[in-house]
Amino acid sequence: MDKRKLLMGCGVVAMAFMAGVAVGAQPRMEAALRALETARVELEAADKNKGGHREKALKLVDQAIHQVREGIRYAK
Repeated sequence: MDKRKLLMGCGVVAMAFMAGVAVGAQPRMEAALRALETARVELEAADKNKGGHREKALKLVDQAIHQVREGIRYAK
């Protein structure tokens, strides 16, 4: 009987966890965040002779990363 209760309890916990993951999952926002982080790495590695446009792009990407993270936090 104790094993049965333990298994049922584990099942309930697992189902609750999966439901939380399903509700909290934001694959599009998370994919956008990864793309922005990759873009930032590429901009950092780019040559610096872009008339200030590279630096402005870095600032804008940083702002976009911040906004996407805020959006993810908001939706949780």
